[in-house]
Amino acid sequence: MTSQVIAVYPGTFDPMTLGHEDVVRRATQLFSHVIVAVAAGHHKKALFSLAERIEMARNVVEPFGDRVTVESFSGLLRDFVVARGGKAMVRGLRAVTDFDYEFQLAGMNRSLMPEVETVFLTPSDKYQFISSTFVREIAMLGGEVDKFVSPHVQERLADKVRSQGRE
Repeated sequence: MTSQVIAVYPGTFDPMTLGHEDVVRRATQLFSHVIVAVAAGHHKKALFSLAERIEMARNVVEPFGDRVTVESFSGLLRDFVVARGGKAMVRGLRAVTDFDYEFQLAGMNRSLMPEVETVFLTPSDKYQFISSTFVREIAMLGGEVDKFVSPHVQERLADKVRSQGRE
């Protein structure tokens, strides 16, 4: 890599799954630095607080060293990306059903940030069906999620289930 290219991978990461981790890994092969941008999530009711989601994401990306950092953001993603010098925005696609929404979002983002490219990455086949929503539901109903999240995230999910009296 001859030039330094910063990519931003935004999401609520509630919680971060193995699919998210795989997209981060793939992004590190393309970009010199990846910022995992954890959204405050004003439009979604999150199971985990912003601080908990940041802590879990940092734990998950720790093996990537200083190539990946985790930060939170609120407000327009455009402002965050531009302030960090981002030249690319990474979006994960699991299935065709994701594409329509992500394509529209990419068009809107291009209008707001013409100098920033949106790059779609797909996780490995074994992770394409995983979603944070499914993981939360399975965990809250007492199911096993160890095939879908890192051990640290699994532990945090178990703690959350216990704290809500749903074991």
